[in-house]
Amino acid sequence: MRPPWIRAKFPSGKGFTEIREILQEYRLQTVCDAALCPNIGECYNQKTATFLILGGVCTRKCGYCAVTKGTAATLDEEEPYRVATAVRKMGLKYVVITSVTRDDITDGGAGIFAQTIQCVRDFVNDCKVEVLIPDFGGSVDALWTVLDARPDVLNHNIETVRRLYPIVRPGADYERSLQLLRIASEERLLMPTKSGIMLGLGEQWDEITEVLHDIKNTGCEIITLGQYLRPNKNALPAKRYYTPMEFERLQREGEKMGFRCVESGPLVRSSYHAKAQSESILEKKPEIIQKTHN
Repeated sequence: MRPPWIRAKFPSGKGFTEIREILQEYRLQTVCDAALCPNIGECYNQKTATFLILGGVCTRKCGYCAVTKGTAATLDEEEPYRVATAVRKMGLKYVVITSVTRDDITDGGAGIFAQTIQCVRDFVNDCKVEVLIPDFGGSVDALWTVLDARPDVLNHNIETVRRLYPIVRPGADYERSLQLLRIASEERLLMPTKSGIMLGLGEQWDEITEVLHDIKNTGCEIITLGQYLRPNKNALPAKRYYTPMEFERLQREGEKMGFRCVESGPLVRSSYHAKAQSESILEKKPEIIQKTHN
């Protein structure tokens, strides 16, 4: 049984209904729905959503995720335009774009990410774009395809501690994900990078601090920490529920390590309060300095 501090409101309200209707109109998905996020009602009512591109089927079999797994469908070349149109209709000034993992595609879907970023910029003035990307199988060229599209924030979640990767993230690689963050942080200079981890899958406290140090050493500036909640009976069980006080302790630990923004709490998810997180850093970095990609 979940502890009393794990309480999410039933999604309802005018904003929730409006966002749902727009998503249905443009045949779009959000990770909020696909991953059964407990904050969906709050975020939709604030007219924020994390768009899920590259189809709704993931080619990997991570043990924690509720997203459908299996053989993915053919890429939808019109998807970037529909996302941008929906963003404009929603009146968003900040949008998060993520995807399923597509190991069946040569570039892992990086080209569609880049097109979606560009379409949003073309359709909506002054809309900032955060991307939450997969590891693209370690392809640096694919990563650069996304970086060259100039997202305002680049997020890639480490998700769990090194020891649990074979169980929690089969098909992924701990060092490969750290390297992605390292490249993005080093090459884009003033573009904030972001990552996140889930707690409650069997990790030890010293392993949490180790992964936080590893993420910080890549140059990452924003970190999110939240409680893992089992989305269905086929997913890995939650082995422990961390208390709000423990999340507060981890927030202090992250701040001591030098993260510029730490979002830590039982119901925190990767895109939760994403706009506020980025603003705390982007306001101090009004211009993005880029290195040339050769």
